[in-house]
Amino acid sequence: MMEISEDSLFQSVKEIIRQSHEKVFRIANSTLLFAYWQIGKLIAEDEQQGKERAEYGKQTLKNLSKKLSLEFGKGFDYPNLSNMRKFYTIFPIVDTLSLQLSWSHYRLLSARMIQSKKAIFTIKPDKTTGMLQT
Repeated sequence: MMEISEDSLFQSVKEIIRQSHEKVFRIANSTLLFAYWQIGKLIAEDEQQGKERAEYGKQTLKNLSKKLSLEFGKGFDYPNLSNMRKFYTIFPIVDTLSLQLSWSHYRLLSARMIQSKKAIFTIKPDKTTGMLQT
C-alpha cells in the first residue's frame, strides 16, 4: 500500500470536511426555506380565514411573535413573521423555490417584487459567478 504524504493527507481530509460543510449548509438552507414557507402559508391562511382578501390582524401576528420568541429565541420577531407571510404570498407554489437561494435572497426578492409590483419572473443564480439573473 502506498503511503500518503502528510500534506496530501491534510488536503484530502480538508476537502472532505469542506464538502461536508457545504452539504450541511444546503440541507439546513432548504429545510429553513421550507419551514418559513409553511409558516408563511399558515399565517396567510389564518388571516384570510377562507376569504379572498385578508383582513390583516397585526395583533395576532404580534402575539404569535411574542410566543415564538419566548419558545425559540431570535428569528421569530414581528418583521420576520411578516416576511414569511410575504414569502408565501409571493411564492405560493413551493416547488418553484430555488434551493440555491438563501432566506436572505428571498427576503430581498420579496421586497423588490413588492416595490416593483412584478410578481412573475424567473430568477436563477449564474453557475459560474453565483450572481442572480432575471
